[in-house]
Amino acid sequence: MRQEKGKSVSSANRTFIHTSRQKKACLLMLLFLLVLSLVYSSSYGAVSLDKREIVYIIMERIAGFPPAETISGTTRDIVLNIRLPRVFLAAMVGAALSVAGATFQALFRNPLADPYIIGVSSGASLGAALAIVCGLSLGWAGFGAVPLTAFAGGLAAIALVYQLSRQGGVVPVMTLLLAGIAVNAFLSAFVSLLIYFAGEQLHQIVFWMMGGLGGARWSYVRVMLPYVLIGFGIIYFFARELNVLLLGEDTAVYLGINAEKVKIIFLIAASLLVSAAVSTSGIIGFVGLVVPHIIRLVAGPDHRFLLPASVLTGAILLTGADTLSRTIIAPSELPVGIITALLGAPFFLYLLRRRKKMRYFSGV
Repeated sequence: MRQEKGKSVSSANRTFIHTSRQKKACLLMLLFLLVLSLVYSSSYGAVSLDKREIVYIIMERIAGFPPAETISGTTRDIVLNIRLPRVFLAAMVGAALSVAGATFQALFRNPLADPYIIGVSSGASLGAALAIVCGLSLGWAGFGAVPLTAFAGGLAAIALVYQLSRQGGVVPVMTLLLAGIAVNAFLSAFVSLLIYFAGEQLHQIVFWMMGGLGGARWSYVRVMLPYVLIGFGIIYFFARELNVLLLGEDTAVYLGINAEKVKIIFLIAASLLVSAAVSTSGIIGFVGLVVPHIIRLVAGPDHRFLLPASVLTGAILLTGADTLSRTIIAPSELPVGIITALLGAPFFLYLLRRRKKMRYFSGV
C-alpha cells in the first residue's frame, strides 16, 4: 500500500521537460510564440489591421525598408503610436510580474506567494490614489503624477516592510512575510478611506486599481525596459543561489552562500520590477502567480530555466489578455486586470486540484 502511494506521488512529480536540449527548444518555441502574439495583438482593436502591413511597418523602422505606397499614413500612425507601444508594454509588464512572482515564491518557499505579497500593490495604490484625489500635476520623462507617485509608493512600502522585518541585521523570511501582510492591510485601509472621499475621482481610482494598458506610450516602454532587463539579469545571475535557498537558509549557509545578502538582492530586484510594472499598468493580478506554476509543472523548479521561461510565458499571457480586453466589447475595452482574474483564478484552482500532491519545490 505504501509502495503504491509512493509511486503515485513520484509520478505526480514527473515533468515533461528533462534535458538541456528540450529546455532550449522550449525557450525557442516560446520566443516564436511571443513574436507571433506581438504581431497578432497589434492587428486587433477598434480597427483591424493587416498583419503583413504591420510586419512591413516594423521592418521599415528596424531594417530601413523603403516606405510602401500601399500603406496609408493613418495605418502607420495607429501601428507606431498606439498598437506597438501597448503590446510592448504588455509584454514587459507580464515578464516583470512573472519573474517577480517566481522570485518571491522561491524566497518565501511558498507556491502561493505572488508579486504583491509584501505590500507593493497597496503602497502603489495609495500613491496613485493620493495623486488623483489631490490633483497633483507632476511630470517627468513623459510620466504623469499617477505613475510617478505609484512607483514611489510601491518602493516606500517595500522599505517600510524591510525595516519592520529587520532584526539585528537579519531579515527572517517569515517575519518579512508577516510584516508584508500587515503593511498591505494597513495601507489598503488608507486606500479605502481615499476612495470613500474621492467624490468625482472615484471612477478614475477604481479604474486604475483594476489594471489597464490604455494609456501606454513609448515613454513608458523606454522607462520600463531597463527595469526588466536589469531586474531579470540580476535575478538570473543568482539563479543558482535561488535554487539553494529552496533547501533552506541553513543549507544555503552550509554551502557557502551569504543567505542574507542574496535575500536582499532578490527582494530589491523583484520589488523594483513590481513597482515599475504597477506604475505603468495599475494592479494586474494572477500573472505572477499562475505563470511560475505552469513552468514548474512542465519543467520543474530549476530557476536557470524557470526564470527565462517565465519571462516569455508572462509576456505572451499578458499580451493575449490585453488583446482580449480591447476586443471582447469593442470599441470599448475592459480593464486587463479583470481578464487576468477571470482566466487566472479558475486555471489556478484547476492546477491545485490536479496537482495537490505535487511538491512544487522538490527536485532542484
